[in-house]
Amino acid sequence: MKILLISPPTDSVIKRVVGTTGPPLSLAYLASMVRDEHDVIIVDSIAEELSFDDVKKRIKKFDPDVIGITATTSMIPDAYKVAEIAKEINENVKVVIGGPHVTFLPDRTMEECKSIDFIVRGEGEITFKELIRAIEKGKDFKAIKGLSFRNGKTIINNPPRELIKNVDEIPMPSYDLLPMGRYKADGVKFGTIVTSRGCPFNCIFCSSSLQFGRKWRGHSPKRVIAELSILRNEYGRKSIEFLDDTFTLVKSRAIEISNKIKKEGLDISWVASSRVDTFSKDVAEAMHRAGAHTVYFGIESGTQKILDFIGKGITLEQSKTSVKNAKKAGLRTFGSFIIGFPQESRRDVKKTLKFSRKVDVDFAQFTLATPYPGTRLWNMALKKKLLTTMNWKKFTTLDPILKLKYFTREQILKVLRLAYVKFYLRPKVLIKDIIQDKGFIMRIAIPQVIKMYIQKLNSNIISLRG
Repeated sequence: MKILLISPPTDSVIKRVVGTTGPPLSLAYLASMVRDEHDVIIVDSIAEELSFDDVKKRIKKFDPDVIGITATTSMIPDAYKVAEIAKEINENVKVVIGGPHVTFLPDRTMEECKSIDFIVRGEGEITFKELIRAIEKGKDFKAIKGLSFRNGKTIINNPPRELIKNVDEIPMPSYDLLPMGRYKADGVKFGTIVTSRGCPFNCIFCSSSLQFGRKWRGHSPKRVIAELSILRNEYGRKSIEFLDDTFTLVKSRAIEISNKIKKEGLDISWVASSRVDTFSKDVAEAMHRAGAHTVYFGIESGTQKILDFIGKGITLEQSKTSVKNAKKAGLRTFGSFIIGFPQESRRDVKKTLKFSRKVDVDFAQFTLATPYPGTRLWNMALKKKLLTTMNWKKFTTLDPILKLKYFTREQILKVLRLAYVKFYLRPKVLIKDIIQDKGFIMRIAIPQVIKMYIQKLNSNIISLRG
């Protein structure tokens, strides 16, 4: 059969700010599961800057039997549009969708978009492969775990699928089907890799542990090196981003992978994420020796009260220690901070903004607490009627969608803007940016953020005028 896998056209905040977006590896994994038996192509609409008209032409030209769509919550309306376009072209084409949003809202998804035939929930590789086989052979879908589908006017949700125990059994993603030449950051081509799945923690705002399970499963160091070698040697990617939720969850493994990168002489420059309580001086030094330049920490808040509320399971002191260890080893540090939780007071937010500077990370990302479907924050928001909208396009982490006790919508937006201004418009940060990063913050990030907020302000004014 002919299978088209697509990431739909959408307004990407990341691409607007930094000028690029990462490859949809989820589609590349799915392609690897079925390409030996079927004709598969991947369309990355964001990277290729495709319009819906462009997508329509691609679908017509390829004339697929099956279309698979991936989408985050804010992309869902755009995914629906792709599904509708596909059915307009060929009412017999089978439309499949996957991702965290539809995993937790299968019934609502199918009610909102009648053009979707199947939903692959959770970890999708095996479910997708079995679905393709069933479509090809004309078999029943009821035995496929992790699948939701229509049976007449009834929506059937099959039992969930067990997690893949040995993730080394999953074929490597089909990088060759992606528009690899499109993935550039400030002119530098980069690659991405996922070396582990699952998260044993239970943060109130995160759906990762629900999508891929709370049991952590990692690729063997040998598999990791093999995949890095493909990116480095076949695609010339020297800059690599490790997309694991927590690359350092098993510290000994992180050190072993780092040592093998060095031993193999891969000559890569890379970044990875860590929790502050799974990081150490030894890990930092091993990563830096292997070419790592930055570590991303989910610090989230500057008050222990909020950290405990969100179930982060860390302390402020651990954040300080890990940032210090990273910087001593020669790594740059990137801290993530979230504001706007329902019960967060003005004093709490002020402490978080102050702590973002005090903890001394080199870069900071500030976002608004966003209740993604499936998360504990989502369940709380529904129970307490805190959601101000069900417009999925607003679920960006930059749009206020929660009723807050101590802030109006305008006030929390003002604080979010202030957080970036206070952090980045400091002399020490700007001087370091000019010396180390060729003025990336001044040239690209800050102008794009300002432009983005002006656009949001104008759209708000227009909507108020009616």
